[in-house]
Amino acid sequence: MAAVQYICAKVGMVSGMGLAGVLRRYYSRKLLYGAVCGLMIANTINAGADIGAIAAAINMLVPIPISVLIVPIAVSIVVLQIWGSYRLIEKTFKWLTLALLAYIVSPFLARPAWEQVLKGTFLPILSFDSKFLATLVAILGTTISPYLFFWQADQEVEEEISMGRKQLWQRKGASAKELKYAALDVNTGIAFANLVFYSIILATATTLHATGRTDIQSATDAAEALRPLAGNGASILLAIGLIGSGFLAVPVLTGSSAYALSEAFGWKFGLNKKLRHAKQFYAIIVVSTLIGLLIDYTGINPIKALFWTAVINGLLAPPLLVIIMLISNNERVMGIRKNGLLTNILGWLTSAIMFAAAIGLVLTWNS
Repeated sequence: MAAVQYICAKVGMVSGMGLAGVLRRYYSRKLLYGAVCGLMIANTINAGADIGAIAAAINMLVPIPISVLIVPIAVSIVVLQIWGSYRLIEKTFKWLTLALLAYIVSPFLARPAWEQVLKGTFLPILSFDSKFLATLVAILGTTISPYLFFWQADQEVEEEISMGRKQLWQRKGASAKELKYAALDVNTGIAFANLVFYSIILATATTLHATGRTDIQSATDAAEALRPLAGNGASILLAIGLIGSGFLAVPVLTGSSAYALSEAFGWKFGLNKKLRHAKQFYAIIVVSTLIGLLIDYTGINPIKALFWTAVINGLLAPPLLVIIMLISNNERVMGIRKNGLLTNILGWLTSAIMFAAAIGLVLTWNS
């Protein structure tokens, strides 16, 4: 994860463009449009599932119907993106990450048998049936995810624009010191992210799975199942975590789609820009959020929607990883900042693992 996100950050810093901008300038338009369309579809479905999850989590704390909550949630997210400055959005995201601490606390409330936890962590039971592989692809797809590739590169560009480097020639290139700081930033973020992921898996395994509750249909189901096992505190923490992670995810999903499509078609873009200066960019955000919102009224189960969008991301990510690896080793794009040996090993190994998981799932689908 760290290697992939660092490579994406480096591409944005060195080229002065997001991934879609690099593809548009240096590669086939067919490749560009295929990648961007796949990203847009996956992101929109994912955003809808996340909006539904936020509404379900709020419903756990306040008895307001989920259907009533969906529209205000979507509107508040869009308003922040359109009328909030880039720095305001950045600060909001940073504060929202504190909600993820709820997930780190939750396993301790569940009081697991730590000896079994250590054994299961370092000696996992592996299987190669379709159910196991679908879950594996979903985990890979929700962590090493296509929208994060585009978002990471574009946010490096946004950072430089916010520093006054508004022209492409001003943003091109990156010093060794800047890349070292980017690596530290990415590694710190990924370490925290993995701690959150691990805590979620541990909490659900210790509580829900240990008692046979393996078919959770909603956030309320999860909370009700957790309450007798871990007390009211665990349910509240679950709700807070879902709300915080959802409000983080939706703007990133719709925003990364907007960045990608805007760069692909040469439109003006950026959360730094006012609405009148980047109408297409903000229109994509609105349309993507609206379609995601409408998905929530089709009766699709939000928990299953989250799972299967993660699977879709897991299938979409491997070919995109190959494209990213080719870009980051292209001297025309990266100059002397091409990937080093270790970065290449980690990047190509990640691509191979994700391809293997995706192919395994396809081959065992009907088994």
